[in-house]
Amino acid sequence: MRTKDPVERTGPAARPPGSPAPAGRLRAQGRPPAALVVPAAVAAAFALLPLGYLAVRSMERGPGFARDVVANERTALLLGRSLGLAAVVVAVCLVLGVSLAWLTVRTALPGARAWSVLVTLPLAVPSYVAAFAWLSAFPALAGFTGSALALTLVSFPYVYLPVTAALRGSDPAQEEVARSLGLGPLRTFVRVTLPQVRPAAAGGAVLVALYVLSDFGAVSLMRYDTFTRGIYTSYRASFDRTPAAALSVVLVLMTVALVALEARTRGRAGHARTGTGTARRAVPAPLGPLRVPALLWCGAVTTIAVVIPLGTLGYWLAVGNSATWNPAGLLDTAGTTLGVAAAGAALTTLLALPVGVIAARHRGRTAHLLEQSAYAGHALPGITVALALVFFAVRYAEPLYQRLPLLVCAYAVLFLPVSVAATRAAVLQAPPVLEDVARSLGRSPLRVLREVTVPLAAPGVAAGAALTFVVCMKELPATLLLRPTGMDTLATRLWTETGTGSFAAAAPYAASLILLAAVPSYLLGRHRP
Repeated sequence: MRTKDPVERTGPAARPPGSPAPAGRLRAQGRPPAALVVPAAVAAAFALLPLGYLAVRSMERGPGFARDVVANERTALLLGRSLGLAAVVVAVCLVLGVSLAWLTVRTALPGARAWSVLVTLPLAVPSYVAAFAWLSAFPALAGFTGSALALTLVSFPYVYLPVTAALRGSDPAQEEVARSLGLGPLRTFVRVTLPQVRPAAAGGAVLVALYVLSDFGAVSLMRYDTFTRGIYTSYRASFDRTPAAALSVVLVLMTVALVALEARTRGRAGHARTGTGTARRAVPAPLGPLRVPALLWCGAVTTIAVVIPLGTLGYWLAVGNSATWNPAGLLDTAGTTLGVAAAGAALTTLLALPVGVIAARHRGRTAHLLEQSAYAGHALPGITVALALVFFAVRYAEPLYQRLPLLVCAYAVLFLPVSVAATRAAVLQAPPVLEDVARSLGRSPLRVLREVTVPLAAPGVAAGAALTFVVCMKELPATLLLRPTGMDTLATRLWTETGTGSFAAAAPYAASLILLAAVPSYLLGRHRP
């Protein structure tokens, strides 16, 4: 009778009691240490602060009034439009992100390094800039089509980057074995590679969905009514904040549902490399007859996502004259933008680190609650988060009102999931057996985090910080409401000029914003382990 190979065994009986789990496999550990739980709880409190505001506002006129607002026919219409837009954008982003990641990392695509940089550049294009570019060139795109196009073209790098990181960090041996058995590049991708990158793709898809649900600029310019536009209209229409708060609660419930769905698709397996020996690069798979279509695919995506928006801005720059340029003011605004975005990225990364480690290394109700709480503010419109912080500052922390720290806190609430997702993915790829060894040598949980976990996950955490820096620079609604008096960022100046129809005057600020955001986007695309 054939003896069952140890690799095939599953369940607790597969290894002797008390022996460590294989490196790279996520184990159901006990409660997270207090050194992680306390700072993670602080991060969760930041993210949940807007929910406290919504709870107060939505119930001010009684639960019956809030129920009537939510059950309204227009609310159902906005819900259908928002979910439909998110579904279309997520589906297209998955196709774009996964296919481009596979082509640039696992195949012998000519100019793969250059393509990997070019396809990350849309991160530098704010959604409202992309919408403005397409709408000014093709006015007929206004509505659902234009909104879906603009949001897809600026969102697919959220899928591309984590999938690329997963491909570069995974062991290529399985794919090489599949090719040695006669499977072509496409069949190897479907049967071997795709299951390996599924958790990374799912995490990116959640970020895209949350980004679409919370977007305000693109749908407003495209004149397409979604939840965010409906909430903004409700805020502007009257002094009664209750209807807008009730609508915002629906967005929170959708966020919780999306995060729960992603957690179920993630599975229990880790993704760290196991086995002995040194890590090596995968041998690029030859494309053969797919080479020309692959190049055309990469070229088409780059043209639509980068060349056309930049071409439109170039046109408006050329149309402008000396009266539209203010070099001193532009330089001052750019410096302010960089400083505020850097502060926001630093605070967000600091708050996300313990949450990401807990999500990657621990199971249980506490870990699940902390991770879900971190995502709470991301689906809220920036205007709702801003008003919640104004409400908090006026009542409990008046010295912070109309001060820079309040704006930085808003960035942390809005973009905490971006950094949490990157941190979790980086920690998952760090073999947990090294942390077990450190603990067996007497290291405290805090020292293990500082000396083992953080150094191993540092590249992924840094990538998340760079990504957070980019999205902080592009954020608009919260910046409009929370910026100190007299302070402008590139985004607010762009919005002001665009709102008055001064497209030529807005072009320098849009070009500067894209140029500054392109630097970290370039570094993200250029990074290779």
